[in-house]
Amino acid sequence: MIIIPAIDLKDGKCVRLSQGRMDQETIYSGNPVEVAKHWESKGAERLHVVDLNGAVTGKPFHSSLIKRMIQSVSIPVEVGGGIRNCETIEDYLSSGASWVILGTMALKNRSLLKESCQQFPEKVILGIDAKEGKVAVEGWKEVASFEAIELVKEFEGFSLSAIIFTDIERDGMSTGLNRQMTRALARSTSIPVIASGGVSQIEDIKKLMELESDGIIGVITGRALYAGSLDLEEAIRLTRGKSEIRISNFETNPNQKK
Repeated sequence: MIIIPAIDLKDGKCVRLSQGRMDQETIYSGNPVEVAKHWESKGAERLHVVDLNGAVTGKPFHSSLIKRMIQSVSIPVEVGGGIRNCETIEDYLSSGASWVILGTMALKNRSLLKESCQQFPEKVILGIDAKEGKVAVEGWKEVASFEAIELVKEFEGFSLSAIIFTDIERDGMSTGLNRQMTRALARSTSIPVIASGGVSQIEDIKKLMELESDGIIGVITGRALYAGSLDLEEAIRLTRGKSEIRISNFETNPNQKK
């Protein structure tokens, strides 16, 4: 299992939101490039970067900053927020991003998601954000009427690299992952799943590692790292001891379920 530090960008700063609310932010740094370099220095093998302004407006807001962040580190970076067309995907990938994350587009324009997967196989990650099991879109401002698991099944045949599943009600709250819902979603698909939302301490990582056989290959964490309740180096040592081979296999064949 791979631990992925999150860097959420709002108005040029590194922030964390509570339950995805743009008006409830905690600012951690005014220099996101240095934050990216910091997590790499602590042993991070991958970074999760989200353009929060872009997620709300529907178009990239921090593209120049994100490109500088990508260029400042040597580890893979996945990018999300405000990506609504293939031109933006190509721009990020050509600038060095290893993956792009599509969320709202998957619900609003599914034919475009299919086209993206065909044009950029294994480079697209599907971001599914849920509130009480229901899919949320447009920067979490809207909640759809159907279950996250229903949506996942529609994309089973697509060339997706992975699915990031976030429980909005736990995101940024340090209340622990929703293991039950994450496990149910992972079991419903052959696509690898990355968990997100609610990690608060090393015990959450230990519990999540018990679900690796269900297809959960990574976890994104933000507030716990910035607040210091989770030590990145300790978490990486823990996961490497059990799953170093699995991580290697995922990187060479990201569509293979473990």
